[in-house]
Amino acid sequence: MHSDTAPPAVYIIGGQRWAKNAPGFSDAIAYAFEHRLRPRCLCRRNSDGQGIEMYVARLMDGYIVKRMPETGCDHAPDCPSYEPPAEFSGLGQVLGSAITENLNTGETILKLDFPLTKMPGRSQMPQTGSDSESVATDGTKLSLRGLLHYLWDQAELTKWHPGFESKRTWGTVRRQLLSAAEYKFARGDSLRSRLYIPETFFVDDREAIIARRSAQWLQALSAPGKPQSLMLLICEVKEIVPARYGFNAVVKHVPEQTFALDEQLYRRLGRRFKSELTLWGADRDIHMVMVATFCVSGSGVPTIQELCLMPVNRQWLPVENEFENQLLIRLINEHRSFVKALHYNLSRRNSIANVLLTDTASPVELHVVSQNHDPSASAPASEEESANAIQRWAWNPWQQALP
Repeated sequence: MHSDTAPPAVYIIGGQRWAKNAPGFSDAIAYAFEHRLRPRCLCRRNSDGQGIEMYVARLMDGYIVKRMPETGCDHAPDCPSYEPPAEFSGLGQVLGSAITENLNTGETILKLDFPLTKMPGRSQMPQTGSDSESVATDGTKLSLRGLLHYLWDQAELTKWHPGFESKRTWGTVRRQLLSAAEYKFARGDSLRSRLYIPETFFVDDREAIIARRSAQWLQALSAPGKPQSLMLLICEVKEIVPARYGFNAVVKHVPEQTFALDEQLYRRLGRRFKSELTLWGADRDIHMVMVATFCVSGSGVPTIQELCLMPVNRQWLPVENEFENQLLIRLINEHRSFVKALHYNLSRRNSIANVLLTDTASPVELHVVSQNHDPSASAPASEEESANAIQRWAWNPWQQALP
């Protein structure tokens, strides 16, 4: 999968050159799968001059070409298969432990550190107020924030190049997230079947949209004496307001239905996500994305059990603070191509690059220095380092304006 409108990849399969989605391409990769052939991506030539090795996985009744694990950084930065080194973001901590891929089936198994069921008669203590929730785990399981960051990466919503301008709408974001969730499994279930992302709302389609939503929510309805399945919600929050009992999250594209929060969860929300809420309130161009687990009561009311918030800018690129947002706006206005780094399970105290430029001769890490920054953490690469080493650039907003 590649986001928005990027050009298709080109492969060598069985000695013949193929562009992805060209007529006959599906038959070519089916042949490669049956005969155990490794397609070669022609974005770069390796030492034998044959391109970067890929593999073909069988998915349901079709086939797909996928990059070999841990080879994303071997591809050219403008290639659809390019991926920054795992250590560039929090992905490196969870890859291979919380996230494992089956090369034969192309399926990915995710280990989660939050529940997807609610036991009857047992109240769940939401972890939203804890610093451990979606912030810091040992890397063997994905936190709620880690899952959101993984899906955002897999949907390639962390990538940007000038061709994406004005093309990244909520409909595009939804489509790419649902595609990213395909063939991902957690606790024995398909992640895609558990994931609810609101459709773009149109008044003329109101009844059909509500019917599709109700059909999907049937799996999360409570049943007396039985464990209740929880669903995953990814949405844009419009507002969180007091209700007659507790509080309600008003979600964009779901105008006639709110999501209930109890008072305890609301209070923890304000403490845990104070900086995110402050950024959202101060900048009208910031959207607030929420990932949550929720159940549906016998009366049909969806109730949030656990949640995490992630501010994004107008292009749906995640931002942690206003300084990082300034950097992204500058890069977008200057028509640059880049990848935004995400923390996954890592605490924000763990320093990672903010952005990786991909339109340079070799990738360049961009760092926005925090107040408690260690200057040695973003020292430039020495001349003795490999020519392929990622170079570093740093901006300290506490000492200078954006250079």
